[in-house]
Amino acid sequence: MSTARAKGYDKTPDIILEVPVAVEGHIVHWIESKASFGDDHSHRTYLNEQFWSYWNRFGPGLVIYWYGFIGELDCQRDRGILLKDCFPTDIVVLGRAAQQD
Repeated sequence: MSTARAKGYDKTPDIILEVPVAVEGHIVHWIESKASFGDDHSHRTYLNEQFWSYWNRFGPGLVIYWYGFIGELDCQRDRGILLKDCFPTDIVVLGRAAQQD
């Protein structure tokens, strides 16, 4: 993870991955965690004030709403913003060869 604030960015995702991962077949460069329910109003506000800015600077990302979200809001996957209600267990690490002991 990098320290984005040290590089001068205002709002930054909770996690910026140095090595992208794949979640459900989608590339993820950052993760934002929200301790809330993703309703239409709050999600639209987050999209406009945070998520699209993160996408512009860091690429596709993942938002985790701790208390779930309205399913229809998970409609930006093809544009690069995934929604989940928990940390994914099927993460695939990209860009590094498997290390052997």
